[in-house]
Amino acid sequence: MVKGRKPLARYRRIVIKIGSALLVDRQTGLKNGWLDGLCADIAALRAGGADVLVVSSGAIALGRTVLKLPAGLLKLEESQAAAAVGQIALARAWSESLSRDGIVAGQILLTLGDTEERRRYLNARATISQLLKLGSIPIINENDTVATTEIRYGDNDRLAARVATMTGADLLILLSDIDGLYTAPPHLDPDARFLDTIAAITPEIEAMAGGAASELSRGGMRTKIDAGKIATGAGCAMIIASGKIDHPLQTIEDGARSSWFAPSGTPVTARKTWIAGQLQPAGTIEVDTGAETALRSGKSLLPAGVRAVSGHFSRGDTVAIRGLDGREIARGLAGYDAEDARRIAGKKSGEIAAILGYAGRAAMVHRDDLVMMGASAARPFETVEEGKDAAHA
Repeated sequence: MVKGRKPLARYRRIVIKIGSALLVDRQTGLKNGWLDGLCADIAALRAGGADVLVVSSGAIALGRTVLKLPAGLLKLEESQAAAAVGQIALARAWSESLSRDGIVAGQILLTLGDTEERRRYLNARATISQLLKLGSIPIINENDTVATTEIRYGDNDRLAARVATMTGADLLILLSDIDGLYTAPPHLDPDARFLDTIAAITPEIEAMAGGAASELSRGGMRTKIDAGKIATGAGCAMIIASGKIDHPLQTIEDGARSSWFAPSGTPVTARKTWIAGQLQPAGTIEVDTGAETALRSGKSLLPAGVRAVSGHFSRGDTVAIRGLDGREIARGLAGYDAEDARRIAGKKSGEIAAILGYAGRAAMVHRDDLVMMGASAARPFETVEEGKDAAHA
């Protein structure tokens, strides 16, 4: 049974993501009136006792308008220059609009490594937590002035989901130019059916995702579904709603159409939330059916059950664990560097010292560093049960 949605005012901590096309008009620049209405909605949530964080797109879109760059795709250096100009204007706009309700804004710029590397992740989380304690609203964006293709999120939907899991939010709101999830792109299929409640992100739900909607946005429904998998798996509900109207949060509260994604009934712990939310595993470990069964029963992954190791990773890096059919069944922190992992793959734990020349860990990935892919899509990731003996030796 899926628990239904509740009023926004009843959520404890809310992350709100705003798409570029909502904030920036290609011809005229920043939509100040719309932003003022949104900030008034945020102030109302704050007055009701909720913590609010904002993940705001728009720096590149605003910067390219200020710099009068032509329409179409930008070169990397042009995007970074546009972000450098646009970020200043965007931060000022947020600060001025929130200050009308006596709220102080704090700017945080993140790169992929800030949430993928554990130490930087903890530091970013501590900074955000302190801003909230001081009564400020964090305005978060990807640091597009330095991020390259290899080290970027590429969209703020998944960044918002990572921020939600990082901060323990119980609701993520994705404001977009579409009012929710449809069975097919509604502008292409007149028979597309709107989905009000999504109890589980199944393969069928994923197949409904379309592409990016405009040149100002790098995301589309595909990235929103990806964000939903990250957020709901950590116990955070998610709403996709239209932001093309004034006071969009109040409109959601008043019952406007939007899609609500139910959270997992068993949110993972903080450490395993981070592991589960990793966007770019450093490598892959393929396991046999016996090892898969052992993992699903809550045991560690031992070398004997490993059939192949790919990628270049170091001990402590995140790796994807796949079954023989190629499905990702788990994610965890590697107990060995990739080279050593390949050498002991398929071997018994008692042979490790003789093969490597040192007595390493018995487990390739220990259960305490492991998060299983849920058996049901309602639970994209689930923690293994602690305290069970490692198996498949």
